[in-house]
Amino acid sequence: MKIAVIAANGKAGQLIVKEAQAAGHEVTAIVRGENRSAATNVIMREIMNITAEDLAGFGAFTPETLPLHTKSVAHLGDVLAGSDARLYVVGGAGSMIVDDKGTKLLETPDFPNMFVPLASAQSEQLDYLRMRDDFNWTFVSPAAEFDAEGERTGKFEIVASDKFTVDANGNNEISYADYALGMVALIEAGSNNHKRVNIRH
Repeated sequence: MKIAVIAANGKAGQLIVKEAQAAGHEVTAIVRGENRSAATNVIMREIMNITAEDLAGFGAFTPETLPLHTKSVAHLGDVLAGSDARLYVVGGAGSMIVDDKGTKLLETPDFPNMFVPLASAQSEQLDYLRMRDDFNWTFVSPAAEFDAEGERTGKFEIVASDKFTVDANGNNEISYADYALGMVALIEAGSNNHKRVNIRH
């Protein structure tokens, strides 16, 4: 499969490139500056300058972060509209639902205040995506505990739900390394179109 990774220079982006290449996929890094990922195919482009021609022929691509959030996915949706390509948006866990009242994780007392603006922007991004059915998208929430230094265990679970779920030990966590594995598995499966999923251990 041909996969383009937007923001391939980021921590998760570099690992996704590495895992996708290890799985035998043809990977292109889309980066703003000098490529620091393992990809040998590189497109140097600001996200708002990405064109339909840049993305032609790709089965999927994965933004690690979207600084402009809703505006950027609107742009990417416009250039992908009507194509077979799939957009995987890494959107954080803050918008996941924690109770029957519809309370979002970002609205709970223990959610760090410093992350509320980012989580709110990502929640709005998901709301926008849900209004678009003219291109293929999947909103991918990493676990709430997203450990950049965690080990690669090879274990992950892809949960297709808006509900905040935990494992048998009551945790919602994942290492960056296992998250990258889960992301590649999600891309390979090609499922969960127009849905949000949570990747956790």
